[in-house]
Amino acid sequence: MNKITSSAITILALLFAMSSHAQEDNGLSTEVELGAIFTSGNTENESINFRGEVDWRRDAWEYGFLLDGFRASQNDIRTAQRVYYVADANYDINEQSFVLTRLAHEDDEFSGYDSQTDISVNYGRNLLTTRENMELTLNVGVGARQSRSEEDDFDEAIFRLAGDYEWAISPTATFGQHLSTESGNETSIFRSESSIETQILDNLSLRFSFNVKHQTDVPVGREKTDTETAITFVMNF
Repeated sequence: MNKITSSAITILALLFAMSSHAQEDNGLSTEVELGAIFTSGNTENESINFRGEVDWRRDAWEYGFLLDGFRASQNDIRTAQRVYYVADANYDINEQSFVLTRLAHEDDEFSGYDSQTDISVNYGRNLLTTRENMELTLNVGVGARQSRSEEDDFDEAIFRLAGDYEWAISPTATFGQHLSTESGNETSIFRSESSIETQILDNLSLRFSFNVKHQTDVPVGREKTDTETAITFVMNF
């Protein structure tokens, strides 16, 4: 078993173990998502999507940790490998407003960058609070990003704008949309995550998602836009 697959399974197992306490602590929620395709014969292919998320609410504070990764190989040769980590702390000023501190780190050896890390402080607003089946959150902030590559290393200030929209289409189906842009002097990153999730059992769902990442300035020979389409199983606790 390769290193990244083993690490992903270990971390997801830890998140699964933590979920056993969710019923004891009403402020803790866990989500584990996994999808994989394996083929053998004339061509051996392996594709793994994994995602784990833990949120913990305590009074006016909410803490979150996200692990999102993808790995693909053909005939034991890696063709893609990415791991994205996000940790945040959210403080509610009132029902509509909050302050968010966010730290993100991405390792994607096929993007041309060895790693990119950003930290930001954001002000946010909860909108559509009168709608029972919809939620919309907007936040804006400033911070700094560190980019590392074989060709060049640089640090820069960033301006961040993000929005999250969720629509409960029916009691068993939910549409979600996340948009964000992190603009800097050297490079800017735009992300879009669209998903439709259908509940199968009480804590098991099937999710179809389409993700886009666009970076305005990339190393020579690299594409500026990456897309990812996935169908995964999601367990909620």
